[in-house]
Amino acid sequence: MSSHGQYEQQVVWTVVGTDIGPLLLAATHAGLVNVVFHATDAVRDKALGRLADRLGTEPVEEPGSPLLAEAIQQVDAYFAGNRRAFELPLDWSLISGFNRQVLRELASGVPYGAVVGYGDLAKRVGQPGAAQAVGVAMGANPLPVVVPCHRVVESDGGIGGFGGGLETKRKLLALEGVLPEPLF
Repeated sequence: MSSHGQYEQQVVWTVVGTDIGPLLLAATHAGLVNVVFHATDAVRDKALGRLADRLGTEPVEEPGSPLLAEAIQQVDAYFAGNRRAFELPLDWSLISGFNRQVLRELASGVPYGAVVGYGDLAKRVGQPGAAQAVGVAMGANPLPVVVPCHRVVESDGGIGGFGGGLETKRKLLALEGVLPEPLF
């Protein structure tokens, strides 16, 4: 595969161990394109199949790829408590329209240690009645953790749903000091 073929989409991936279990990270030349929770073999294979379908190319396992190096380093630093913001190029090609608009606002507008309600986030993108649609956008987030959908909560104080499971959401919010550390 030629590395200078500009029109040739290349997707590289690896799995990193974290406090919330294995995370699959996938990147293209444009940036980090996918983060997948609980990346056991079965979950990983399904996610890679979806990526191949959506991006039209077979993802290649390449943990040493320069396309992944910065993402791996920043994810490790985040879970070690040494990084509060991700500064990575992101490839938004897996999401479009309202969902992309909401996730971009979330990525730029809700900092570490803060939370936002579904309705508040809907207002921020000019759709005040779209709290449920915001919930759908969070569920469709191809870049969880990096695009912090765990920071979106219910206005009544409930933590809301989460694609990675509520336990994972609690751990991420605890890491950021929003919730007390869960007792196991």
